[in-house]
Amino acid sequence: MSEIHDLTALEQGALVARGEVSSTELVEHYLERAERLDDVGAFVTLTASQARSSAQHLALAPAVAGDSPLRGVPTAIKDLNLTAGVPTRFGSPVFADHVPEVSDAVALAIGEAGMPSLGKTSTPEFGSPCYTEPEGAPPAVTPWDRSRMAGGSSGGAAAAVAAGLVPVAQGSDGGGSIRIPASCCGLVGLKPSRGRISGFPMYGDPVGLGTSGSIARTVRDAAALLDVQAGRRPGDPAWAPAPAGSGASLFLEACDREPGLLRIARFATPVIAADSPVDPECLAAYEDASKLLEGLGHDVDDVPVPLPLEAVPVFETCWAVLTALSVEPLPEAARERLRPLTRWLAERGFAVSGPRFGLAVGELRRLAARALEALAPYDAVLTPTVATPPLPVGAIRDDADPARDFENQKRFTPWTSAWNVTGMPAVSLPLHWTSPTETTPTLPVGVMLAARPAEEELLLSLAAQVEAAAPWHHRRPPGW
Repeated sequence: MSEIHDLTALEQGALVARGEVSSTELVEHYLERAERLDDVGAFVTLTASQARSSAQHLALAPAVAGDSPLRGVPTAIKDLNLTAGVPTRFGSPVFADHVPEVSDAVALAIGEAGMPSLGKTSTPEFGSPCYTEPEGAPPAVTPWDRSRMAGGSSGGAAAAVAAGLVPVAQGSDGGGSIRIPASCCGLVGLKPSRGRISGFPMYGDPVGLGTSGSIARTVRDAAALLDVQAGRRPGDPAWAPAPAGSGASLFLEACDREPGLLRIARFATPVIAADSPVDPECLAAYEDASKLLEGLGHDVDDVPVPLPLEAVPVFETCWAVLTALSVEPLPEAARERLRPLTRWLAERGFAVSGPRFGLAVGELRRLAARALEALAPYDAVLTPTVATPPLPVGAIRDDADPARDFENQKRFTPWTSAWNVTGMPAVSLPLHWTSPTETTPTLPVGVMLAARPAEEELLLSLAAQVEAAAPWHHRRPPGW
């Protein structure tokens, strides 16, 4: 390892803690890379002066017991997250001049942990699609093939980590938006349990689908960033129970524990698009992961899909209303500037009455309860992450036919949203890589593990065990 960006985020944090490198040096290293190498559509805003100021402040503030092991390590914040004094455009030209006066819980937690943010990472409009192709900005692409998408909606964050522009990054996930880009970019993507991370100050998701999470190159880095973000605030309407113990690194510590012998359910039948074809490479990843888990001593059992097809229109009703909630405050002239997909979803949402929305939320919770009951005997669940390796930019998007665009998205990612519905923690792991052909280079393919609600510690322990058995950190995309 000859370059600082070859090290894990935790290794870089350890160098800072020992005084062998300063946070300022790390910030300068990554700013130079971001300015020179961002041909992957990672950043929409670089905040160089703020990052330098944060790093310099750390040099004047002595480290204390209980500091995050990521103290001093640069990161980035998704363009959906309110960040005081920094343009936050929600992936939309309608908010081109929007500069919040407040930061949300995630941005505050990252700052309080002493992690300088280099800027805002790219996201599609309001974080809705599973690809990242925002208006007025380059598409986010996977560094493994810059003609192919990085996934979405945390595509910019995943592209930044996969290209070595930051060592670890925050993302958000309402239907797979962390795990999808993690699969496309060969990374670990961790969506925690519902209520694990505060939604302060907006609390804008009445359905409970969305949460912040971690995008990293290793399970331990993802766990350490979860430790930074996790926790309740006094006004939170609901929260996940805190892990047992005390200290600032409880989820990271879980990675160093053996998970024991587990019962693991598995299914590869698509959940939200029953007729969706699944690429043989994604099925091979799933089968290889099953064999790996069995080789580690776990029992792996085939189970029926825990969510019925009747859940799909209920989920879509809720998703459309959430889009309408984002659009509702805008004047009519601004709405006309929104993407066709956003307008189409919002129109569907506006057509839903208040009572009908309430019924949909209740039905979604009942469906989730039945799925959780069906999966209760199992410690974890294995599925593919996506139905195909990363597709060419524009392959899913269809501005002329937003309904077709939406169907394309469902067929690409027919599993991830199930765990948003149930509130279970889930992680995509980069366990498979396609063989190169004359026209296609090697591409990453993720597999997904989920656990019971609030059991991130067990999920991380299992994911770390899998990583130790089949490590991937040595893999580097072209141009690294």
